[in-house]
Amino acid sequence: MADHEGGTGVPQLTRRGAATRARILQAAAQLMYARGVAATTLDDVRAVSGTSKSQLYRNFPDKEALVRDVIALQAQQLLADQHQQLQRLRSLRGLERWRDAMVQSSTLRNGSYRCPLGSLANELAEQSAEARVALAEHFGTWESLLEQGLSRMVESGVLRGEADPAKLATSLMAALQGGYLLAQVAHDAEPMGIALDMAIDHVKSYAADDA
Repeated sequence: MADHEGGTGVPQLTRRGAATRARILQAAAQLMYARGVAATTLDDVRAVSGTSKSQLYRNFPDKEALVRDVIALQAQQLLADQHQQLQRLRSLRGLERWRDAMVQSSTLRNGSYRCPLGSLANELAEQSAEARVALAEHFGTWESLLEQGLSRMVESGVLRGEADPAKLATSLMAALQGGYLLAQVAHDAEPMGIALDMAIDHVKSYAADDA
């Protein structure tokens, strides 16, 4: 059964076509995470995904299109996980549990210790305006999840009213991304833990006396 266009004029994939596209995209995401975007060729992606040139180019006419969708895939997966972790954040202990989860997850990435979005940003932010804008939007969404949790902590009296959730969220995100980089260089998650502990200590400096 061939792919066809629906009433909107947007190409519609068959179930088999969608599975092929997903396989190509997943292979590309894994390769670009492990090797970097520049070092990953379309031939590499085709070989790892077990697809033909016609299948690859039918779904992704060029590498730019593939990179664009890899960014979207990595963001979707990461932000879904972060939403699950942060949607009920409303306590300092909850913030510490998030810290522990981030440190633990960094050790489970085949020894690379890198952030799936941060590694793309490091390579693409100065190479592609489109990629930079997309990545900035995804990082903004991630940071807003932290900000919303910190806002709930202010509203419930866990943090004093002078605490600025937006600035505190930025400091936590900066500590996390810097921690990823240090962990990557050291091949050890301890520097990430230290960076996050310092940022969380700053949040705790705004704790209400009875919190």
